[in-house]
Amino acid sequence: MEITTMINVLLWLLLGWFVYSRFAPVKGVKNVKADELKKLIANNSKKLLVDVREPSEYRNGYIPGAINIPLSQLKGRIKDIPTDKEIFLYCQSGMRSKQASRILSKIGFPNVTNLQGGILSWNGKLTK
Repeated sequence: MEITTMINVLLWLLLGWFVYSRFAPVKGVKNVKADELKKLIANNSKKLLVDVREPSEYRNGYIPGAINIPLSQLKGRIKDIPTDKEIFLYCQSGMRSKQASRILSKIGFPNVTNLQGGILSWNGKLTK
């Protein structure tokens, strides 16, 4: 096999792995749609709803009851997240909250749920 063919095969494999790692579900994390999230957080006193967007995005509107812990600050603010609550994460589109879910799951948080599609999929009222 020629060296160029080997390099091409390797590049395609790397691209495939990259795409898979971005879109594959995170082990130990539940992914839910907006309607299901509404049901899960209604009258749930053992919940913590976390918006992982940046503060400027959060100020433009957030799901009622959410606290803002930006993904960029998450590792430094782990102590602000209780381990005995169900953690519900969301961002703008679902990508940053998926990364946050991966971080919390690896640290050992037992109950982590990610909103698929982020706040863009939320069809309820937002707080400003």
